[in-house]
Amino acid sequence: MILVTQPFLPPQEDYQKYLDGIWNRKWLTNMGPLASQLEMDLKAYLGIKHLLFVTNGTAALQMAIKALELKGEIITTPFSFVATTSSIVWEGCTPVFVDIEKDSLNIDASKIEAAITEKTSAILATHVYGNPCDVVAIEKIAKKHNLRVIYDGAHAFGVKVNGKSIFEYGDISTCSLHATKLYHSIEGGFITTKDPELLKKLAYIRNFGIAGFDSFSELGINGKNSEFHAAMGLANLQHIDKIIEKRRALTTHYDEKLKNLKAVRPLWHKNSENNGAYYPVVFETEELLLKIVERLKGAEIGTRRYFYPSLATALPYLEPTEMLVTDAISKRVLCLPMYYDLSFEEVDLICRLMLRVQNN
Repeated sequence: MILVTQPFLPPQEDYQKYLDGIWNRKWLTNMGPLASQLEMDLKAYLGIKHLLFVTNGTAALQMAIKALELKGEIITTPFSFVATTSSIVWEGCTPVFVDIEKDSLNIDASKIEAAITEKTSAILATHVYGNPCDVVAIEKIAKKHNLRVIYDGAHAFGVKVNGKSIFEYGDISTCSLHATKLYHSIEGGFITTKDPELLKKLAYIRNFGIAGFDSFSELGINGKNSEFHAAMGLANLQHIDKIIEKRRALTTHYDEKLKNLKAVRPLWHKNSENNGAYYPVVFETEELLLKIVERLKGAEIGTRRYFYPSLATALPYLEPTEMLVTDAISKRVLCLPMYYDLSFEEVDLICRLMLRVQNN
């Protein structure tokens, strides 16, 4: 069986050496030495100044909204994982959807200003499949209208744009370190910001708002993560370069084998390099997509309609909103298997089956 994704696991001895230290110290959570070390190592690897290791990517988004004290409406994308929108609603704000670009599949920056009202407080945009948004255009719009910017970089680990880390953009950027991501800590996530005062506030929020042994700074939650998760993050970070290299090679192999497929790949940002987080294709028709999904399923090959359906129509707690590009794309997009242990021979098999369905 070929899965649509599979977590990378380091050699057991890499992980075990960290576990030995945990057993000796008996410090299991509450930002122990491994969690602190992971924060420092991630900052060094990504080339950023400030980073907080947190429970997961969803908590990171919720903490970002809380730290920025956002109210009213937040402009966002309907083409993302549900957590992007549910975090807005969870924090008592109203998501306002803006359609996506048909080529990049990211939020269409040229349509953002038309959605701004006197109630708008921020823009929350997703770097879809790790592909950078138009961060320059979004920053200009935000400055013009005095809005805050949060980036959901759940898929964007290791991505750079315009020569610097994707996490350098926006007031706050977040990332997921869930087991399905190309780099993971089993469960986890992180928050980044260039503002040291905002970082301090986020650190208090992560720890119940506790400012000292007998004082509180503000409303907080338990956004901390454990030493066991940090251990996996540290072990996996030793292998991250080869993980990304392999995924990029698999991406190139797919591209070559599927050049005659009646489908297109999302157009990647011209000043960035694909990190190989996913391999999405957008078919000419939903009919062809469904036939290929069924054929691959019969061969025990997993795929995922990621993201389908559109968040603008799927969520029972929001009124449905028509988004022409998103509605059309979401019906025709499919993510193919992509993970470190996937072999080139398995990719060949996947591609042969897909082309066979198309050509019959």
